[in-house]
Amino acid sequence: MPLTHPVAPEGDGRSMIPVAMETFTSLAEAWKISTDDQIKLLGSPGRSTFFKWKKEGGSIPRDALERISHLLGIYKCLEILLPDETAADDWVKKPNSYFGGQSALDVMLGGGVVDIYRVRQYLDAQRGG
Repeated sequence: MPLTHPVAPEGDGRSMIPVAMETFTSLAEAWKISTDDQIKLLGSPGRSTFFKWKKEGGSIPRDALERISHLLGIYKCLEILLPDETAADDWVKKPNSYFGGQSALDVMLGGGVVDIYRVRQYLDAQRGG
């Protein structure tokens, strides 16, 4: 499912942070990622913090915003590499020999930003970037 990229109108004073969470939520829905895995992908904030971020944005740390940025980059790479929407969305859960038989999601759930970045680097290399 193509992600919608909600954008705050210029000059309305809204933070881009809620937009980041809206985009992340759309991505998680497209990839069919459980709530627990969404929390891990964002750096394991407390559940109540996670739901507050989803509802109103709140104070999202730079680390979580960096994670969202890399995840969006992964999503975009998959759209380019696998133009079939279903194939692109399913790819993150399929075993991959490059990752030792783990899925990209398994790698990204390792806990660190570097784990997410590792998947992004792989996909950037696949598309020649």
